[in-house]
Amino acid sequence: MRSPRSPQLAWALYDWGNSAFATTVMAGFFPIFFSKYWADGVAPQTQTLYLGIGASVSSLVVMLLAPWLGAVADQRGWKKRFLFACTLLGVLSTAALYLVGKGQWPAAIALFTLGSAAFFAAVSFYDSLLVNVARPEEMDRVSALGYGLGYVAMALKPAAFGLADAALATRVSFPMVALWWLAFALPLFVRVPEAPARGAAMPGWKELLHTVRTLRALPQVWMFLLAYWLYIDGVDTIIRMSVDFGLKLGFASDSLIVALLLVQFIGFPAAIAFGWLGGRIGTRRAIFLALSVYVAVTFWAYFLETERQFYLMAVAIGLVQGGIQSLSRSYYARLIPAGKAGEFFGFYNMLGKFAAVLGPSVVGVTAAASGSARLSILSLVAFFVAGGLLLSRVREIPAQST
Repeated sequence: MRSPRSPQLAWALYDWGNSAFATTVMAGFFPIFFSKYWADGVAPQTQTLYLGIGASVSSLVVMLLAPWLGAVADQRGWKKRFLFACTLLGVLSTAALYLVGKGQWPAAIALFTLGSAAFFAAVSFYDSLLVNVARPEEMDRVSALGYGLGYVAMALKPAAFGLADAALATRVSFPMVALWWLAFALPLFVRVPEAPARGAAMPGWKELLHTVRTLRALPQVWMFLLAYWLYIDGVDTIIRMSVDFGLKLGFASDSLIVALLLVQFIGFPAAIAFGWLGGRIGTRRAIFLALSVYVAVTFWAYFLETERQFYLMAVAIGLVQGGIQSLSRSYYARLIPAGKAGEFFGFYNMLGKFAAVLGPSVVGVTAAASGSARLSILSLVAFFVAGGLLLSRVREIPAQST
């Protein structure tokens, strides 16, 4: 008889694979390579505008489609089918970046937008499969394993992703990232079970409206979703804007890449530790701990002066980033109604994508209005504090609950 751990490991390996795209393409390598190669000669502020549009469009597309696609996946039993389609689209888009020559920034932005949208949509279906491989008491540990493997992937073989030489990576790194993503996605499609279809009827927007009405009758769920929307906004904005923030302070691009690698290296054991911590002190308390660290780090960033301090800040973020993501996912999985994981995780990821639009916009507007990168980062404190206050109104759910 096959061990129940086998589907759990196969599920977690997907995070190992897609983290190559999340870290190499979205967070670090693509913005630097875009500036130095594809958009060479384009004004810096125009480069930032193009990147912002690409990120916003990909997030908006997924924000609008994720709940409906999640409902379809639940109704037809198609979570793995949709996950495979999104993964394949993301892999092909990433690999195609190899074909984009110097100065061809429209093609680079188009593929970046397509790949990012596919990545975010895939994450929605991937998250919803957590309930298929883990019992309620196992969700913190399994969710943390997924994020932990994702973080260690980038720390073990950075040269394989073109990061060892900082910003001087070549186009060949993109198909390598695509192959890494695909290779570690395959075990999930073989070993993770698919939930049975709930019915033959194709759900549409009427079912989504029904889900909204259902949320109104589940105050603990929508209160958590609102809290999550606020605090994950701050988390995602730090992930996306940290390289730009460091560049604005005059730090070298290779130093920023080193800081990203520090986050990945530390994030592996830290994410696993947070899964254990959630079981010991409660998932909600562990999330509060992570939020406290983010508030402290954000204030710290305001006074940042040296690259060494930037490295130390990266260490602090690495200690909590995977933890707050994984525990939020497992906490939500225990809150939602049984049999509607795809649909409800569609809303969960929709809010995450909306945060990816709102957070960078707030930072950008604050920077433009004040002329200070430091004040723009400080604006994120409001997201962490407000999210924490709303989370305090959501009851703690023991891991043994069903």
